[in-house]
This record gives sequence, structure tokens and C-alpha cells, in this order.
Amino acid sequence: MTEITASLVKELRDKTGAGMMNCKKALGEADGDLEAAIDWLRKKGMAAAAKKSGRVAVEGLIGVAVEGDVGALVEVNAETDFVSRNDVFQAYVRTVTGLALEKDDDLSSLLAGEYPESGRSVEEELTHLIATIGENMSFRRAARLQVEEGVMASYIHNSVVPGMGRIGVLVGLSSTGDKEKLSDLGKQVAMHVAAANPQSVSQDDLDPELVERERAILAEQARASGKPEEIIGKMVEGRLRKFFEEVALLDQIF
Repeated sequence: MTEITASLVKELRDKTGAGMMNCKKALGEADGDLEAAIDWLRKKGMAAAAKKSGRVAVEGLIGVAVEGDVGALVEVNAETDFVSRNDVFQAYVRTVTGLALEKDDDLSSLLAGEYPESGRSVEEELTHLIATIGENMSFRRAARLQVEEGVMASYIHNSVVPGMGRIGVLVGLSSTGDKEKLSDLGKQVAMHVAAANPQSVSQDDLDPELVERERAILAEQARASGKPEEIIGKMVEGRLRKFFEEVALLDQIF
């Protein structure tokens, strides 16, 4: 049986907001599986949906760059917030953002590529930076977006310096419409995404396994009310609509 450590209980509590004893019991029921424990708590009505993770670097910076109809985002993590205000670290984030914009968002290719004016690869430059600053860092991910005709908009939340901050969003709008109006709309949508954190553009883009997992949890919650099966089906569909309003951009209230 998996050991239920205090740190695992704390992680579950941070994700769900459930009480410590309930978290410990859930982990025991799930044999230490964090995701299964979240589902157990939700089925028992002891927790809402797991808090969204992955949208913000633990510490470090998100870099954003836009040039014409192309945009790029990178995330470089560090151990402390102090490093994000270091000029050398910021220069690295700015440079790798530019490389992602110019080339592609494949992380392996980016890390193996040449870091300008250093004689080192991007990965070797990061290792050099770790030795220089004295703190562990990692190039976590990159994304590149392009539209054939339209506009590319971006937004940085909690900006540290121009083009870098704690949350970064890229929005591509494909349209032949007025570019100034499109840019205004794109900026508004990007700000909305930063605040609402949708998991997909539409329902069709959602992972089917995620939807089925949510359906199963909602059905279990509905059965706990003692309602007949035909009523449970309607309850689940109604609650699924609420779920889509939370996770699919086009279903969210703007």
C-alpha cells in the first residue's frame, strides 16, 4: 500500500480545498492516487472540481513575442521569485522567446539549437546560467501560433518587464475584417483567457476521457440524492452544461 505522506495530503488539500482528515481518508481509499482521491472527494460532495494547475510558473517567467501573424510563448522556471527580476535571466527568456517565434515550439529542437553569440546550445546556456546565478532552472515549455490572414493578439498578466510576466496568453483571430477592430477584440479575448483559464476553445476540442470522467462524477453525485435514473440523466446533462461553461472558451460568459 502506498504511504500517505503529509506532503501528499497537503497537495490534495491545496488542489481541492477539502478538509485535512477528508483528504487523508480519500488518499487511503484511493491507495495514494492523487487523481482518484480528487474524484472520491467530489463524488462524496466534499470538494469542487480540482483547482486548475499549470497556468502559472511556480516561479520564473512567461515570455511572449508577436511579429505580424505569428506569436510565441515560452515558460522558464526558477526556484525563487528573486531570479525573475534578474537581468541575465530575463535576457535568456527574451532570447528563447525570440527563437521560438523564429523557428518552432518543439522543446527538444529549441534546447538543442544554438544560443546566439555564445557558442553554446540553448540547453547548455541554461546550465551556464544555473552555475552563474546559483539556482536551479528549467525550460519547461514553448508554444507557437500563426494565422494565415487576420491578427495575433497577446496579453501578459503581472508583467515584470515588457513581454514577460506570470501569465501569458496568445490569441489568433482568422479574419479578413478590420485589423484594428480585430486587434482590440483579440486583446479582450486574451485578457478573458488569462482570467477564466479555459481548457479548450470548444467542447469538441476537449479530451473525451476528461468529459467521461466528469460525467461519471456528476452521475455519482446525482444518485446520492436518491432521484430516479431517468431524472439523474437530466440532472447530469444540466450539470455538464455548467462544466462546459467553465472549461470551453466558446461556452464561457464573456
